[in-house]
Amino acid sequence: ESPEKDVYTLLFQRYLEKYYNFTSNGQQVFRSRISNSMAKKIREMQTFIGLEVTGDIDSNTLQAIQKPRCGNPDVGQFSFFPGQPKWQKKHLTYRILNYTPDMEKDNVDKVIEKAFKVWSRVTSLTFEKVPGYADIFISFHSGAHGDFYPFDGPGETLAHAYAPGPNIGGDAHFDEDEFWSYGVEGTNLFYVAVHEFGHSLGLFHSQDPNAVMNSIYKTPMANQPILSQDDIAGIQYLYGNLEDPKPNKPALPSACNPGLTFDAVTTFRGEIIYFWRKHSQYRQIDLNLISEFWSFLPSGVDAVSENNEKDEAFLFKGNQFWVVKGDYLLPGYPKSIHSLGLPNDVAKIDAAVFIANEKKTYYFSSDRYWSYDENSKTMNRKPQRIQDGFPGISGKIDAVFHYNDVLYFFKGRNQYEFDPNTKRVTLILKANSWFSC
Repeated sequence: ESPEKDVYTLLFQRYLEKYYNFTSNGQQVFRSRISNSMAKKIREMQTFIGLEVTGDIDSNTLQAIQKPRCGNPDVGQFSFFPGQPKWQKKHLTYRILNYTPDMEKDNVDKVIEKAFKVWSRVTSLTFEKVPGYADIFISFHSGAHGDFYPFDGPGETLAHAYAPGPNIGGDAHFDEDEFWSYGVEGTNLFYVAVHEFGHSLGLFHSQDPNAVMNSIYKTPMANQPILSQDDIAGIQYLYGNLEDPKPNKPALPSACNPGLTFDAVTTFRGEIIYFWRKHSQYRQIDLNLISEFWSFLPSGVDAVSENNEKDEAFLFKGNQFWVVKGDYLLPGYPKSIHSLGLPNDVAKIDAAVFIANEKKTYYFSSDRYWSYDENSKTMNRKPQRIQDGFPGISGKIDAVFHYNDVLYFFKGRNQYEFDPNTKRVTLILKANSWFSC
């Protein structure tokens, strides 16, 4: 009597054929009699992805092969070119041929740009988006798409990319049957793109489980470095170390400039952020461009507030706002500021602050402010004058944040420490006094 086919064993056979160069020679594979050649490939696969090496199809190994991953093989090369190809130039061009409907076109552009920047920050490579012929073509496809490596629908294979070279060399393809996002829902396009562009630059899969070039997709963790030391060593082996900073990078102002003013200030995950961040336990100042922290935002922001109970930051620009968790934009944003319940004559938000013990967020525009009840999700539509609700603070403000039960209002070069219990200004400081100047 013929043994019954084992569905999982057949799944495993296809996995080894696809990613580990296994050839079954047309033989049917059954759990009860795994061939020596297949057992050897199983051990090779278990070694590569860091599992206990048993040579058998155990539960941990079955679980591993069902995780979403890159379509490039772990053993063998997804390339038409021998050796370890690399680009023979440092300035590379790319073109996005089509866009996923899962995300706004502008957000896709920003995510792709940010993914390339991950590699340019550790090498002397530069990348430029162009409308015509490019070194690297980026596209979204479902199923068969003309390169002999069809996609498989939702799950497992997320994308694949080719090593450097002419024609299809360097190109990156993303499976349109996945739900792409820049946040925690669906598949994070940024993380997958960083991985695939590593292939486009000549990197193969890494056995380091923490490497972005590891073949298994992992949910990105906020505030964790995207590249491991293994990733950095690999790309710098091909293209060398980072050379002098790019001359066109915007210059950061001096933190101790007495004329320094701020567009927005907030607390966020224990830090005070002026889009310059200073952690409360350290004296040094960490200067950052906004584009390096939240690349999907437009240049400059008008206001920022943190709801530390939800671990969310609200960022305002013009008549729109964005909500982020860590590095990730939540789905459905940006939205109009009027969706919060603000009247239509409010063109922009100057400052915003969440006060946890009141469960309210205050929105400031011109010389007025509105309060939003976080419990009932309603806006008090009748504004008050800032000087009435916060005596000693009058007219338009630049920024405000809440720290250690005290409010700090910023106006020009000065900041005002305001005690909400006594309703009075207790101290007037220079705007940059937090910077240990």
